[in-house]
Amino acid sequence: MKKRILPLVLLGLSATASHAALANTQVVMLGTGTPVPDGERAGSSIAVIHDDEAYVFDIGAGAVERATQAAERFDIEPLSPINIDHLFLTHLHSDHILDFPELLGTYWWRRADQLQVFGPEGTQAMSEGAYTMLADDTETRLKDKSPVTNPDAAYADVTEITAPGTVFKQDDIQVEAFPVSHGDWDKAYGYKVTTPDKTIVISGDTSLNDEVQRQAEDADILIHEVISRRGWEELPEQWQAYHQYAHTLTDELAGLAGAAEPDQLVLYHVLHYGAPIESVLDEVQAQYDGKVALADDLDIFR
Repeated sequence: MKKRILPLVLLGLSATASHAALANTQVVMLGTGTPVPDGERAGSSIAVIHDDEAYVFDIGAGAVERATQAAERFDIEPLSPINIDHLFLTHLHSDHILDFPELLGTYWWRRADQLQVFGPEGTQAMSEGAYTMLADDTETRLKDKSPVTNPDAAYADVTEITAPGTVFKQDDIQVEAFPVSHGDWDKAYGYKVTTPDKTIVISGDTSLNDEVQRQAEDADILIHEVISRRGWEELPEQWQAYHQYAHTLTDELAGLAGAAEPDQLVLYHVLHYGAPIESVLDEVQAQYDGKVALADDLDIFR
């Protein structure tokens, strides 16, 4: 499929007060885990639900099953996989993308629209790999008597982000990408989602980053990755150096949140090593007196 390259664009956002009252934007945590396998936590994935549309940020392993569970348990129909039309990737580490073929391939023959995917350079190549993986499925369904709604839905409509700025705007929702510092990734992004009733900032994977703080100032919800300092201090020195280079320690996040003052801080993608996972909540709350929650899969924030 043809790739679109997205330039830097800055767009405004306006909405009536009456629309804002009806918007009811909510966040559903589809995956709160890390690369470490965890039967209770799917890979990183966050859904923003607005005006009966789902906007999904990252798609780690197990995220499609979690989306299906949310659709069935909580009657959130936009999270039925064939209804998810917008996917935004922070970066291409495996725990953020492994369910991409699952999302693309699930009932694709019943999709009316192509899946729109926004991500850093390399997203198109990743997508081509998924097409190769699913090639026999695609070919046979197009050749046999399967009723296919839209043949193009077997492929994603990919937009590679080449500069920070607004990457998506439709009606009264706007999504902006901003650069974060995740180890040696040249292109890793966080996202800021603005609707009439909510401003939501998603850090993606990042070490302590001034741009995240700037974007999160006065946000309604800041969703941020975190490392337990207690667990981190027990690691060998070389692993301490790596993880601090690529991720954010609890005391660092407490300082960032104290400066940005979001209404709600949500902790996800928790690296806790030998310490209990709850340690990150205790450590952040010891230095930050704002509202903070340790997210589990299928938690909903409004």
